[in-house]
Amino acid sequence: MSEIFQYDFMRHALLAAVLVGGICSIIGVYVVLKGLSFIGDGVAHASFGGVVLGFLLGINPLVTSLLFAFIMVSLVSLFTGRGKMKTDPAIGVFFSFMMALAILFIGLMRSYNAELYSYLFGSIISVTVNDLFIMLALGILVLGTVVAFFKELLYVTFDPEMALASGIRAGHFNFLILALLGLTIVISMKSVGMILVLALIVIPASCAHQLTRDIKMMFLLSPLFGISSSVGGLFLSYYFDLPSGATIVIILTLIFFLTAAKRVKG
Repeated sequence: MSEIFQYDFMRHALLAAVLVGGICSIIGVYVVLKGLSFIGDGVAHASFGGVVLGFLLGINPLVTSLLFAFIMVSLVSLFTGRGKMKTDPAIGVFFSFMMALAILFIGLMRSYNAELYSYLFGSIISVTVNDLFIMLALGILVLGTVVAFFKELLYVTFDPEMALASGIRAGHFNFLILALLGLTIVISMKSVGMILVLALIVIPASCAHQLTRDIKMMFLLSPLFGISSSVGGLFLSYYFDLPSGATIVIILTLIFFLTAAKRVKG
């Protein structure tokens, strides 16, 4: 097993697996409790449109994907705030628009770009040192925000009306949760890909939710599942020459079935 650490790309991939597995599964607790899985999918597709635009213009795709994720979150928040429009139709409209832009940008590209598709399907073994520093910085920002506003975020997650009565601006903190979700997706896209990033956000928290209703315990179990499956999937993909992103999600799904079975038996 020690030979896996002889290669720089595998050491980078392992660090990325820990970062992505931990960050996605922590923000995933809010996603599962608030039922935000669909908007997570929409933000992921919107971010991919930003990635394509970045490659088209020769700009760092991280910058443009962050911009597109923020635009998507802002539009959904604007059109669903105060009951102006139901959430699902709003997500469907802007999700479709962002994907149309992505396809348009791909059509405008003059040559095939293999790196672009790593954001679509994931390529954790291609993570560089610069990518790790960016992921670490943005990850600290996400986790720091969660810790700093832990009480307020819990209020708006479980009882928005009580939050308003307590003087907490629920709309602002709902937007903050969506912004953190968008940031988390952008952090993770290059490692596990747009198609699989939502699974890494939703499944670990869903596994934790099967086992406990204690919110603090969920925040402990969810990253445990996320990190262990990410690292385990990476090892299996290395030794059996399998796609890393797909392997990680398959392991997570197996864990979900086990936790669901335990809940049924209990």
